[in-house]
Formats: sequence, C-alpha cells, structure tokens
Amino acid sequence: MPYVITEKCLSEVYAQCVDVCPVNCIHPGDYQGKPFMIIDPEECTECTSCFSACPIGAIVEDAAKDPAYAKINAELAPAFKNNAPIPTRPANDPPRRPENKLVN
Repeated sequence: MPYVITEKCLSEVYAQCVDVCPVNCIHPGDYQGKPFMIIDPEECTECTSCFSACPIGAIVEDAAKDPAYAKINAELAPAFKNNAPIPTRPANDPPRRPENKLVN
C-alpha cells in the first residue's frame, strides 16, 4: 500500500519528502484554501524515504492508518502532479499549526 500524507501537512508543507523521493511521486497544491502535499498512490514505491524525512510526522506508511486522507491523496493526485515544485522549508522551522510538533 502506498504511503499517505495526512492532515498534519495542511498549511505546513516542509517538502523534505520531495527532496528524498526517488520516484517524484509527491506533489504540492492547494487543498481547502491551504498549501498541502500529496503522494500519488499510482507512483509511490513504498521506499520509506519520505516517512523518515517529514519533520512533523505527517506521513503514514499505510492507507489503512488514515483512509480518509488516502482517498484525498488519490483524488488530488491528477491535479497536483502538474503543479510546479515548491521550495523546501527548513526542518527546524517551527510548525505553523500549534497542534503539530517537530518529530525529527
């Protein structure tokens, strides 16, 4: 099962996951009027690189751990994959949403 980017990424978008993805399956876009990243389930090879790179733990390693966001990632993938890349945010930059915590 492909990895899934969850709600924790909404408004955060650190993008370290993009830098380490060997197949370029992670794409930025706008969701609910906020910046967000998705993993295209058709392209993800489950290599684990993105999982360990996310400084706020916004990626789960199984769609069953967040089925709602697995569906959102899949639905947004066709539109997001054509978006231009975004700059990487420093991993030590404090989260913008107070409920998120740095994990790395």
